[in-house]
Amino acid sequence: MTAQPLRPALRIDHAELRLVRLPLVTPFTIATGTMHEKLFPLLTLRSDGLEGHAEGVMDPLPDYLEETTAGAMAFVSDVVLPGLIGRRIAHPRLLQQEFAGWRSNRMALAMVEMAFWDLWAKSLDLPLMTALGGQAEAVEVGVSLGIRAIPETLDQVALHLDQGYRRIKLKVRPGHDLSLLRAVRGAFPEAHLTVDANCCYTLADTALLAAMDDFALDYIEQPLAWDDIHDHATLQARLRTALCLDESIKTPAHARKALQSDACRVMNIKVGRSGGHAAALQIHDLCAALDVPVWCGGMLESGIGRAHNIHLSTLPNFRKPGDVSSASRYFHRDIIEQKLETAGGLMPVPLHGPGIGVTLDRDFLDSVTLERREGRA
Repeated sequence: MTAQPLRPALRIDHAELRLVRLPLVTPFTIATGTMHEKLFPLLTLRSDGLEGHAEGVMDPLPDYLEETTAGAMAFVSDVVLPGLIGRRIAHPRLLQQEFAGWRSNRMALAMVEMAFWDLWAKSLDLPLMTALGGQAEAVEVGVSLGIRAIPETLDQVALHLDQGYRRIKLKVRPGHDLSLLRAVRGAFPEAHLTVDANCCYTLADTALLAAMDDFALDYIEQPLAWDDIHDHATLQARLRTALCLDESIKTPAHARKALQSDACRVMNIKVGRSGGHAAALQIHDLCAALDVPVWCGGMLESGIGRAHNIHLSTLPNFRKPGDVSSASRYFHRDIIEQKLETAGGLMPVPLHGPGIGVTLDRDFLDSVTLERREGRA
């Protein structure tokens, strides 16, 4: 058999970095605050007539992790892109080596790496999921409900269960936890429920968290500090309910240490938080080797980030429903032409073309763009 020639390395000819603002349909409240809009950087890389897109998942303030939107815009436009524009890159995984010298800034670097994955998959005329090693027509979807009054939450749970969502995640915080669970579990005894604390408890709350064992939760997500794997291991030993780590897992090394110490028995993979698809694949494979299920977390992404998440979720160890629910839950209008909407608890994989399988609604994108920076070879 004659060996097939390798795909030539892609030369990045042009980069466009935008700052985009999308208002939310309703405010979204979690333990750390309330969001009224989604403000995010959107990156486009171009090569030989092709485009790859990705968005950053950092917040305007460092209230999820330490990165900020303004910092990412500056770092990517002033430092990262000038070193890549005009260069030839043979494979997205090589960007891990390229970025190895930079400390932290993983969400900013993920945006660059993910845009190149999209570009590379398009150069091969492949869906992104195929390039990543996944395969599916649709993925299971759960829903994340922000903090609201209990009667309103009960209405929201009923609505989303009727829509077929496979898992209901309730945001909790001190004073809005056990009473909420009593009401929801009492009204919906068969529902798959989880809670997400967004780091708002400490080991001093162990008795309260142990009381959650009585509500048949699939898992408790990130109850303790964002940078503390050790205390989560201590807490997991005292609970029957599985812990799931989110903010604490910023690298494959963090995932390995969490699994070695039994700090969690389920893991949330957010590709943007993890540094990109290559790192997310490493975390996925590590968890699969230890029979620890994973699921894809969300950061209220627009259709670009949501499409990346859906394609990643087709890998085999994504055994829990992910946060890739309908975009219309969050935005009156999205920045892509296609509608990413669930049906019967399943999100179809966008396959309207190669790569992430969606296209920009350029006129609307221009109307919600606050700033634009460009670089050319």
